[in-house]
Amino acid sequence: MLELHCHTTCSDGTLTPSELVHAAVQAGVLALAITDHDTLSGWQEAITTAQPHNLEIVPGVELSTVHNDRSLHILGFYPNAQQLSAPLSERLEGRKRRSQKMIAKLEALGYPISLPELGEGMAPGRPHLAKALVDAGHVKSMREAFDRLLGDDKPAYVHYEKFSISEGITLLRNCGAVPVWAHPYLFRGGEVEDVLKELVDAGLMGIEVYHPSHTPKERKHLEALCSQYSLLMTGGSDYHGPSPDGKSPSSSTLNMMRLSLALLDPLKEAAHTLN
Repeated sequence: MLELHCHTTCSDGTLTPSELVHAAVQAGVLALAITDHDTLSGWQEAITTAQPHNLEIVPGVELSTVHNDRSLHILGFYPNAQQLSAPLSERLEGRKRRSQKMIAKLEALGYPISLPELGEGMAPGRPHLAKALVDAGHVKSMREAFDRLLGDDKPAYVHYEKFSISEGITLLRNCGAVPVWAHPYLFRGGEVEDVLKELVDAGLMGIEVYHPSHTPKERKHLEALCSQYSLLMTGGSDYHGPSPDGKSPSSSTLNMMRLSLALLDPLKEAAHTLN
């Protein structure tokens, strides 16, 4: 009944905030976090749409940082929007520059595309480029676009602009947000245990234990690490909506983790201590 990791068209999801709310209600979700990449743009629409339904919106963000030259994502829950908006605008401009660099690489490789027009406050990402590659006829599916061109270390990949885990965690905490390491076992820049120590030293407050990419064994180990470091446990489907090309099936479905609402109260209490 709890979803603490979802994306909308304000970043790289395929459903608008309103559409995501309706889908969550239909899936039986009672509390839904909007955690778009480096933007808060989807909150208000989601909150307004959710009001007639018995659905609580948890305001959040998924912040892009770089650690050991690899992308590391940190979820932030209950940030002060006024305090965080300006720094996120700078991050958004960085995402735009990154996308333009990847577009230039694709053109040099013989795959010219145009980035679709995105609304104000929307963060362009690799899924947008992958769809543009499909639309241009260069690849047959978004999966192929990632496997051949856009995936980590593939020919058109460009790293995020430098923004350290310490900078990211400090920013979130200073803006009243609870920082949580997103999907630790998807990180490719070091062993989970070693990286976690660095994150905790930087002020990390939680781990996304429950994620579709984590095996039962990994989830159990993360639970133990949360106990060891007195960290919060969160989880979610990392839902991005139906595949926009109709060929690559969505890797997750809403409410697939079947998480208890009991995980939410400690998160709220932690946010209260920061504000």
